[in-house]
Amino acid sequence: MIRFADYFARILQLKDALRDGSSLPALDPLEVRIIEFVACTTHTNERLSVRNVMAQREPGSPATLYARITSVCEKGWIQLSDTEDGRRKQIKLAPVALHHFDMLFDCLIKAMSSK
Repeated sequence: MIRFADYFARILQLKDALRDGSSLPALDPLEVRIIEFVACTTHTNERLSVRNVMAQREPGSPATLYARITSVCEKGWIQLSDTEDGRRKQIKLAPVALHHFDMLFDCLIKAMSSK
């Protein structure tokens, strides 16, 4: 009998293999949280600005979050676009990040179908 922990271990192995073969630079844990927040917000079709991410107090101070948003953008995971107000920038996942999430989903499917 296969336990759920076995599936989870397989998912982690596949995720690590995906990360090793990725052309995207690695992210630190705070950057991963930012990407996940952007992905979840994008999934609900909400517009997300840099200010919205910086307002999240849990992960860090606004200055820290701004520095990490800049880093994640430079690494190619997110894109910033102008809005009607030139002082605000909208955040969205870059196409390569969307592809990465698609590949993570494939890892989940592979792990669940392996025995």
